[in-house]
Amino acid sequence: MEQLFNGKVALVTGAGSGIGEKVAMLYAAGGAKVIVSDVNDLHGEQTVSDIRKSGGEAAYVKCDVGNPEDCRMLVEKTIEHYGRLDIACNNAGIGGEAKFTADYSVETYQKVIAINLNGVFYCMKYQLPAMLKNGGGAIVNMASILGVVGTPTAAAYVAAKHGVIGLTETAAAEYSAKGIRVNAVCPGYINTPLLDAMDANTKAALVGMHPIGRLGKPEEVAELVIWLSSDKASFVTGSKYLIDGAYTAV
Repeated sequence: MEQLFNGKVALVTGAGSGIGEKVAMLYAAGGAKVIVSDVNDLHGEQTVSDIRKSGGEAAYVKCDVGNPEDCRMLVEKTIEHYGRLDIACNNAGIGGEAKFTADYSVETYQKVIAINLNGVFYCMKYQLPAMLKNGGGAIVNMASILGVVGTPTAAAYVAAKHGVIGLTETAAAEYSAKGIRVNAVCPGYINTPLLDAMDANTKAALVGMHPIGRLGKPEEVAELVIWLSSDKASFVTGSKYLIDGAYTAV
């Protein structure tokens, strides 16, 4: 792989599986030193092990992004470990329950918002000052197709992902002149552990919503994140990128 990130330090939340794992692997393959973060120690350490086996450099830091203190410590430990922070992919997220809005539990709503929306804010709050010390950086926030359209039975997830896009656009407007680019990626339904609980019929229905005729692959989303994180996207900031197999085109 082209060495796009030599001398740079990257941080990925939710990097123990799925899209986050692939992003971390590709950052490392591109020459970055990578901080792998997750709430699942076993999965996070496995990603680190895989990176090292491939010749890359990585370390694991546990972080619950719904906890602002954890997010502060995550950035502090990144700097303690590697001396700087240049790139961040704020990927950690959960799905929530599938119920109509009036039936959606307050507890689950608050949990989804805490992780999927507040977590992105907390992470950027501490990532941005760290990047300013280096004269710039790049942040990619993981939104969703449900950040641009609504869907029944997903009130919390839809609200959170719409909010992520708003946070992304705001931070880009604030920090682009200071050398920090901030963009969002909006995947369609991707074959990740988030879908493992679905039965075959439900998955088949999801496939039918994508004119391309299949679900996405984590590595396909990761490749877009890599481009947005690199200097090849030097004039791209404040944007949201759909990667959805034409889900939103129909």
